[in-house]
Amino acid sequence: MSGDGQGKRHWFDDDAGPVVRPYAMTRGRTTSPAQHRLDLIAVVVTEPHADDPEADHSLSPEHVDIVERCRDTPQSVAELAAELDLPIGVVRVLIGDLVTEEMVHVTRPVPPAELPDESILRDVISGLRAL
Repeated sequence: MSGDGQGKRHWFDDDAGPVVRPYAMTRGRTTSPAQHRLDLIAVVVTEPHADDPEADHSLSPEHVDIVERCRDTPQSVAELAAELDLPIGVVRVLIGDLVTEEMVHVTRPVPPAELPDESILRDVISGLRAL
């Protein structure tokens, strides 16, 4: 390669600025302890005591974005990945960090198999009306 920089590879796009690789956001981690519960439909909710995530200097800007997005409206893991424009694996690791730090908690929607059958609900309503 010549010393004039003509043969150098650039790790940035002139229009977009420097490129941050997804693994840099997770410090090279691909899993987190809480990840086993983080499927695409898992719902992330900000803990009430997570007042000012920006004050915690151990959190990245992406961590802060997740906490803020889930403060008023719980979001699914898939929604967060789409809104943050990040790979789902990166979002899972970031959410796992926040669960460990007790900034958010994750809930799972009730599986359809665990919902009461419609006929049972009709019987209950009929029974209540008969009272």
